[in-house]
Amino acid sequence: MKKHTDYIRQEDIPEDVIIYCDSLVKIFMSDGLKVMALQGLDLEIKRGEMMALIGKSGSGKSTLLNMIGGLETPSAGRLCIEGRDLSQLSEKDMVFYRKKTVGFVWQKSSRNLFPYLSVLQNVEAPMYFEKGHEKERRRKAMELLAEVGMEEHAGKFPSQISGGEQQRVAIAVALANDPSILLADEPTGAVDSKTADMIFDLFRRLNEKHGLTILIVTHDMSLADKIPRTVMIADGKISTEKVRRELYAAAGGFGFGDAETEEAHEEYSVLDKAHRLQLRDDVLAQAGITSNRVKVEVVDGKVVISKEV
Repeated sequence: MKKHTDYIRQEDIPEDVIIYCDSLVKIFMSDGLKVMALQGLDLEIKRGEMMALIGKSGSGKSTLLNMIGGLETPSAGRLCIEGRDLSQLSEKDMVFYRKKTVGFVWQKSSRNLFPYLSVLQNVEAPMYFEKGHEKERRRKAMELLAEVGMEEHAGKFPSQISGGEQQRVAIAVALANDPSILLADEPTGAVDSKTADMIFDLFRRLNEKHGLTILIVTHDMSLADKIPRTVMIADGKISTEKVRRELYAAAGGFGFGDAETEEAHEEYSVLDKAHRLQLRDDVLAQAGITSNRVKVEVVDGKVVISKEV
């Protein structure tokens, strides 16, 4: 008999890729009109990556997050998690997937925590339907609270702790069933900058300690700049990526023996599978491009895009 954990791995997906998006399309109906939230989006995320997803409101970033979380389905294209094509899973398998593969942290604590349960009981809640002794469940919940620095508040209710503390508890709840992917939708949107930094540090520690794949949707550019890889969505497609690199600079200009490393982000535009390229509005403005026709030529091995003369 086929078990929830049995599946046919898609052969064209590299082993180290945990999230694979192939020409994803999502169409919604709004006031009788069709709206395309995603327009052929392509994206690969490797196991153990920590990545930020940014974009304007309505760009499609939350739609993508919900698809990865199994809360929405693509209108077209292919979404594979750990080699599984989610469209091939039964509803029963999808329930198992949502429970065991992904953990969610939302911006609003009302979506993360039950107000009538204590902090400890909230962390235990996702484990109630798992086989196991109550003492083991409590032990694990306390370990998770210790991991996020909230064990001293185990007996309190959500209303008795701050917004930042609620988010730390929410992270513990999301980790209760040992997911391989942690999804966070604007997790720092309702807290101050100091608390946002603390939450980010917690995400980074979890990523480094456990190799957890973490995908964060955020409007906070200061947060995104601290993350190794930042992907921008514009009009339902990936437009640019920023990747953090180690740059080597010789101290005082002398040899590699004195070399020091520093980290900086390099920004790349992204070609889709049809070799199409999106250019940001500010780039077009700086180049003085106002027409939908541009001149493209290769000069000294570089592709040069210039305005219509």
